Amino acid sequence: MYSLSELKRLVEDALPHIVPEHWVVETHLARAMEYSLHAGGKRLRPMLVLAATAAVGGDVARALPAACAIECVHTYSLIHDDLPAMDDDDLRRGVLTNHKVFGEAMAILAGDALLTHAFYVLATMPDVPDGVIVQLVRLLSTYGGASGMVGGQALDVGGCAPTIDALDAMHQRKTGDLIVCALLMGGCIGGASDAQRDALERCGRAMGLAFQIQDDILDVIGDTATLGKRVHSDIANGKRTYATIAGIEQAQETVRTLTDGIAALINKEAFAHPDVLLQIAHVLLHRTH
Repeated sequence: MYSLSELKRLVEDALPHIVPEHWVVETHLARAMEYSLHAGGKRLRPMLVLAATAAVGGDVARALPAACAIECVHTYSLIHDDLPAMDDDDLRRGVLTNHKVFGEAMAILAGDALLTHAFYVLATMPDVPDGVIVQLVRLLSTYGGASGMVGGQALDVGGCAPTIDALDAMHQRKTGDLIVCALLMGGCIGGASDAQRDALERCGRAMGLAFQIQDDILDVIGDTATLGKRVHSDIANGKRTYATIAGIEQAQETVRTLTDGIAALINKEAFAHPDVLLQIAHVLLHRTH
């Protein structure tokens, strides 16, 4: 069975090959796309696609294009989120943000190109039935779009999170929906049962919230060198977070509770190979970046 490092390596090895060699892409656009896509990062979402496929007994190799597709969508969202009109950040994944290197216009275009390319990657998946591809497109467009991640970003921009309940609603969409999507896409490729799909969705909800709360905590107690991005940015931007509303200790306890719940749910369901999902849940609790 795969380890987390092996899954990450599979993703890293596949990403440079997702644009067909015969395509003619404008040089500055290609460089801007590659700059953010290959800047590293946790690769959590593509790893979750592969982990979910493995968990239900599917072929991880067949799921690699879908893993790359969701990483394209995630990377586009980071490029746009860092823009001056959004969070106005200078650092991402330890390097200058895309618009600081290529300018705002090219950064926007790079994000647009990565978003649309994700669906090309899904549409051209080899050895995957057309019906499964349609399901994957539906999942990514639903969870990544106006009713999902983009809708959550809109709530964040609007500053509509004065309470914990409002934060939950925003983060379930802004962060959680793409994590849910990753698990459901992997389950779809691996042939998950209805019960397994339900368990994967509930795991994704808990993972998304735990991930975001840990982000809020690290923004307060982390450091720029480790995180690879500015700390205290939420405070500087006047955002209310779990850390500022509930306090660091309560936020940390919430992450622990969510992580324990994820592990209990994974262990309860009849997954063929749950180990890597359990490892990811553990990493969410203890990550420092």
